[in-house]
Amino acid sequence: MWKKDEVKSQGTPDVSSVFGGFATPPSSDSSNSFPGVPRGTASISQGIRIKGEVTGTEDLFVDGFVEGKLNLTANCCLTVGPNGNVRADLNAREIIVRGKVEGKVIARDKLQIGSTGMITGEVQTNRLAIEDGATLRGKVEAGKLEMTKPVENKTAAAAAAASTTTKPSAQPPSLGSETAAD
Repeated sequence: MWKKDEVKSQGTPDVSSVFGGFATPPSSDSSNSFPGVPRGTASISQGIRIKGEVTGTEDLFVDGFVEGKLNLTANCCLTVGPNGNVRADLNAREIIVRGKVEGKVIARDKLQIGSTGMITGEVQTNRLAIEDGATLRGKVEAGKLEMTKPVENKTAAAAAAASTTTKPSAQPPSLGSETAAD
């Protein structure tokens, strides 16, 4: 009968040995040094300082200092770790903040602020989740905002109100309770 262990011992190399110990086996999640961050995430660790513009098409974990702009396209998630200090404009599909952020934050789908997270600046997102202990200071626009429809509705409502006030009423005025006939 076929056994998985026998196949490995017959000369199938370990993934980490193929890449000189740098790669991790696909089933192993314990090698990730940042708990709660999925594998395949790029990271800016605690000792790293970046000034400038960072762009990418994969998830990013920031636990260091970044100043400038962070722009992640596609279905990317940006996580600011508990030691992260970001003075930048952020733009990603999903943003999770557990550290400190100063600047404009645009989360196209969801913004989650953890209990240790602090945001100072302008926030735009479709969905917003704030844990107890989090700090958020600044302008917040949450939910799907449709700029043209409310303006049209207000204009239509104003036009309707104007047309009803200029037309004479075909019905006699209603009588109040004081003037009701006996």
